[in-house]
Amino acid sequence: MNIFKLPDLGEGLTEAEIVSWHVQAGDEIKEDQPLVSVETAKAIVDIPSPFSGRVHHLYGKAGDLVHTGDPLAEFASAGEPEKARGAADAGTVVGQVARSDTVLREQTSAVGPHPGGLKATPAVRALAHRLDVDLAIVTPSGPDGTITTADVQRVAKILAEVGPLEPLRGVRRAMARTMASAHAEVVPVTICEDADIHAWPPGSDVTLRLIRALVAACQSEPALNAWYDSHALGRRLLRKIELGIAVDTEEGLFVPVLRDVGKRPPDDLRRGLNAMREAVRKRTIPPEELRGYTITLSNFGAFGGRYANPIIVPPTVAILGAGRIRPAVVAWNGQPAVHTIIPLSLTFDHRAVTGGEAARFLMAVIKDLEIAA
Repeated sequence: MNIFKLPDLGEGLTEAEIVSWHVQAGDEIKEDQPLVSVETAKAIVDIPSPFSGRVHHLYGKAGDLVHTGDPLAEFASAGEPEKARGAADAGTVVGQVARSDTVLREQTSAVGPHPGGLKATPAVRALAHRLDVDLAIVTPSGPDGTITTADVQRVAKILAEVGPLEPLRGVRRAMARTMASAHAEVVPVTICEDADIHAWPPGSDVTLRLIRALVAACQSEPALNAWYDSHALGRRLLRKIELGIAVDTEEGLFVPVLRDVGKRPPDDLRRGLNAMREAVRKRTIPPEELRGYTITLSNFGAFGGRYANPIIVPPTVAILGAGRIRPAVVAWNGQPAVHTIIPLSLTFDHRAVTGGEAARFLMAVIKDLEIAA
């Protein structure tokens, strides 16, 4: 038998979700014929068969997560008889089973990552395992903070009412890990301000104006177009502005890269944006177009909300968020007037960027946005 294992898919990807098999057990397959489609955090990938022959067994079904090095398929070698799988184990206990009349008293032991641990007896831990209850989410009611049987049963009843756990898959799984890593490493500070865009002509392209303003700010205050190295305690100021654009999808958050935005005319940027979003929608965007950005833009106002606390993904040091455009009463030439306002939120990594640099950057963004055209 030849066993084919999930190969290294590159880009630091260590797991994938089986989307669909292109063969069934017993089928004949040729080398390089499509074997299985898997979904990674970045794309859907078709994996070809490494062998020609009969498919003896498939490991996993659609929806299962597999890791690099896990078996995917087993192939029968030429002339090799098929072996029955799953035969019952006929083994018996070897040796003498000891017997004792001694009664053992259960002792509580600490479990979980909590400071001081959570206390539970072996019987309670066994009950939690049987009911699929994570003791870390159980509030103890026993003496000295001990988790009781009733505590576990109470949580099990709640979990049964809310339904089964939905494991995060693909993009959402990668997003959760990225956000947790960013939260653990970055020292974020967010400043907010409004830009008065009443002078814009009708039909202005909001995203292109935001990109233009961000480019102007990077040229005025280059400290925010940078990568920070937390191990070396140093930063690299970058000349090219490789802009990560946050794109929300049903599968999760993508951040594709719009390359060298400081040197591209508006019509070229618009074509690039359209092509990028279409590729994200179809899940055909190449993995290399999801990495290497130097600063990020999130136009979350297209969905709602004024201000936010956008998350910085290392090694970048800044992300600009634009909220929902709205009419607001402002002071204009000493008189109240209704103008169109766009709220802005700039999060920066205070390890690499000072408050003054961030404030000057945001003011440069607003200055460019408030130009008529």
